[in-house]
Amino acid sequence: MSNEKILSYSDVVLRRSDLDILSGRHFLNDRIIEFYFSYLASCYPSEDILLVPPSISFWIGNCPDLESLKDFVEPLKFPDKKMVIFTVNDNEDVSMAEGGCHWSLLAYERKKNVFVHHDSLAGSNRWHAKRLYKVVVRFMGISATEVDAPFIDCTTSPQQINGYDCGLYVTAIAKVICEWYVTGRSEDMDLWFTSLKTKITTSTVSNMRSEILLLIKDLMVKK
Repeated sequence: MSNEKILSYSDVVLRRSDLDILSGRHFLNDRIIEFYFSYLASCYPSEDILLVPPSISFWIGNCPDLESLKDFVEPLKFPDKKMVIFTVNDNEDVSMAEGGCHWSLLAYERKKNVFVHHDSLAGSNRWHAKRLYKVVVRFMGISATEVDAPFIDCTTSPQQINGYDCGLYVTAIAKVICEWYVTGRSEDMDLWFTSLKTKITTSTVSNMRSEILLLIKDLMVKK
């Protein structure tokens, strides 16, 4: 059965249908991305880095009551983090689970106090990313004496060549950013951009699908 539970990893429950998604040319869902974010957190353990689950990123960007959002985001401890990675989804209906048709990534780097948006279909998710940015910037613990953290659309973000790999680009970019951070952050304005250029190609992103699938199957055996 497609709804059969196959793996519990951290707080993520994967189902048989998730394997089907990874086995074909399909749009990644929230569960697969959340699973991979949890996996990255275990591979690059650091109290400085936070990979925010897609469902939480979505609610932060779409919550109609900003006052109630304060209690919601407090456990995430944004002010204590040096690097925070969010997903951006173009779903505008909070009542629709698994909605939307495009993923992108929004990353906050505290040292340079900047938000960077990576969109594998340049410009497609800018409005949604800006909406999320305008909310989360309030909760980052940025000092009133500092200049507000700017929002930057990275014009050199790797670009997809089909209509279904956007979620894979999000996972691949998140991996590069985490690796860049834990191996020693660059001191120039380039941030992790050079790493993206050298490490993310259409083939490496395509391979992410089988990489995640094999990872899940390996963990299923170990469980």
